[in-house]
Amino acid sequence: MFIRSVVLGAIAASVLQIAPAIAESCPGNPDALGVSRTVEIDTTDGPGFGFAQYKLYDFLQPGEVVLTFDDGPWPKNTPAVLEALKAHCTKATFFTIGKHAVWHPQILKQIAAEGHTVGTHTFSHANLSKRKMKGAAGRAEVEKGLSAVKFALGAPPAPFFRFPFLQDPKEMVAYIGSRNHAMFSMDLDSFDFKYRSPKRVIRSVMSKLKKKGKGIILMHDFQRSTAKAMPELLKALKDKGYRVVHLTAKEPAVSIAEYDAEIEKEFGGPTANAKPLSSVVRTITGK
Repeated sequence: MFIRSVVLGAIAASVLQIAPAIAESCPGNPDALGVSRTVEIDTTDGPGFGFAQYKLYDFLQPGEVVLTFDDGPWPKNTPAVLEALKAHCTKATFFTIGKHAVWHPQILKQIAAEGHTVGTHTFSHANLSKRKMKGAAGRAEVEKGLSAVKFALGAPPAPFFRFPFLQDPKEMVAYIGSRNHAMFSMDLDSFDFKYRSPKRVIRSVMSKLKKKGKGIILMHDFQRSTAKAMPELLKALKDKGYRVVHLTAKEPAVSIAEYDAEIEKEFGGPTANAKPLSSVVRTITGK
């Protein structure tokens, strides 16, 4: 689709449509991080983003960051991340595990309701470079992940995909591209899965940003340390003058009926419309 483009900027322009930044007040937080601009991505043919692996599309300007979170939704941690993002009136992209989505559909719906972008991260966080994931098994892992997120969300997510462990075998890159899903790597890794201390998470992100000047930030809303770090991390980003770019998709993802039916069979019942557990089951005696 983009082979005949000569200048990288021209290529990026054909993939990204940039909406002008809109100045908005953030109730209760005059120093909010906010959103500097919103971009719309044409995912046709599966473009890749994030210089750790995909170096063609450099759409971020100096000082711009994209906030991304993997492995959710997860009780307590994801809602805490959402609360911090809401307090700063800023937006992020969540790469969701299919199993977690059907386990916690209300949290997933909250992510979407608050204006964040929902992408996918396979069904069970499988490493698609492993031999057992070759061929049909790997494709099923991707498709079940999409169908599960769609089932839990009640609507198709964005056609945005991130490989677990950032392991992207050529066969699966070609397949996901054929499904017209954009693939996201990262520009800097928070390594929040290694750190128990919120301060170390913040230091990791800010020190790497100081060196790189911009980038797609990889974090995990699954991690407690990240959830605890978010209020101070967002404040630090604002204080240092960084600006958030929100990613959106030109078209929603299109799932495959076979996998939709498989997920419905496996997780059928009232799951998609389930109320939060706390409103259905309440301890009235004991601890």
